[in-house]
Amino acid sequence: MRCSKKASRLMGSSRPCVSRTGFTLLELMIVLAIIAVIAGMVVPRFLSSQQTANIKTTKSVILNTEKALELYAVEHNGQLPSQEGLKALVQPMDLDGKPMKAFMEELPKDAWGQPLFYEYPNTKSQNQNADRAAIWSAGPNGQNENGEGDDVKNWTTK
Repeated sequence: MRCSKKASRLMGSSRPCVSRTGFTLLELMIVLAIIAVIAGMVVPRFLSSQQTANIKTTKSVILNTEKALELYAVEHNGQLPSQEGLKALVQPMDLDGKPMKAFMEELPKDAWGQPLFYEYPNTKSQNQNADRAAIWSAGPNGQNENGEGDDVKNWTTK
């Protein structure tokens, strides 16, 4: 926006006055630097929170799978599936070999979208929980370490 000729003469200049309506490059760079500093503080905390949430979600999926296995055992004279693994929860057969209603709609997956691992009889637990099935997830790194490393498992409280 320019000033009128009359206003220019009153201010003692032959050049028309110009009002500034935008930001300078320096102002924009300062704002971007401030946003970058704030993002640098917030993003690592968010990622750590997301990892913790994924681990808790996976523990919940494992617990729900254990509950479905308990229901399976009730229908099968206290026996958990061995060779058929967790597929027995999705496509169960009764004691006479006839199809039954599924205990789960689909095979359970961890928070990272990977299938859970299952072992029965349990060779992983060294304590009184050896009669429970071993269920674990490959964890955040996606590598099945057979219940070690960052794997999320049901036979320890970690």
